[in-house]
Amino acid sequence: MQLSDSTYSEITALSKQGDDLVKAGDLEAGKHKYVTALRLLPENHREWEAATWLYVAIGDVHFRMNNYDKAFKCFFNAVQCPKGLGNPYIHLRLGQLYYEQDNLEKATDELTRAYMGAGISIFMEDDPKYLEFLETKIDV
Repeated sequence: MQLSDSTYSEITALSKQGDDLVKAGDLEAGKHKYVTALRLLPENHREWEAATWLYVAIGDVHFRMNNYDKAFKCFFNAVQCPKGLGNPYIHLRLGQLYYEQDNLEKATDELTRAYMGAGISIFMEDDPKYLEFLETKIDV
């Protein structure tokens, strides 16, 4: 299945606008662009690869705003979309969010998946507490 050229172009344009707004520090406006793009997907939107990266983008905004419950829902959706399962970045965020929810068993599982998929470098841009936690659970 492939999106029509016009729908794909509109989604990518909105995503780029969202990225630019987020980089400029306007997280709320960026999130709005991503949500608008997500709504352009046909029914059963989780079947589309675009849904994966749009959920990640929306989830990242929520994560940066410390809206951990909303971020978790986005990353939980992303892992169920095409190419979501096994994506180290999605597993990293899920692990971090489980950690924030005090679900340390699932945090360990997801952070380990991120580490196994991408190595230690995936942890370098975020709070070191997540890597420090993982180091108490596995040999890093």
